[in-house]
Amino acid sequence: MTHDQNADRESGSQLNPKYDSNGLMSAVVTDDSSGAVLMIAFVNAEALALTQETGFAHFYSRSRQSLWKKGETSGHVLHVSELLIDCDQDALWIKAKPAGPTCHTGVASCFYRKIESGKLERVE
Repeated sequence: MTHDQNADRESGSQLNPKYDSNGLMSAVVTDDSSGAVLMIAFVNAEALALTQETGFAHFYSRSRQSLWKKGETSGHVLHVSELLIDCDQDALWIKAKPAGPTCHTGVASCFYRKIESGKLERVE
């Protein structure tokens, strides 16, 4: 990539996502109201396009090797409030309004435990 192309990606107005060698990029999801981190997942080009088109967060599951809409089975969808991309367009920040718990364990955030003295302690 030339200096001009890199500068345009970093400071221009053109969306030009930079996916990794597997066609994925990281996405951090936070609660639009509280700012709490809800989850981290991956998106591919199709998931990003569907997220933009529908207003609901879509991701790519590396374990299932498939696209998925968050909450499609539980009903706990993530309504996207704002979609941000970092300076070199290789990571997303999704601000969302969750319709129920975000974690598949039934808690609000996937980050519900802290590491304390080498062990895990639940936080509320």
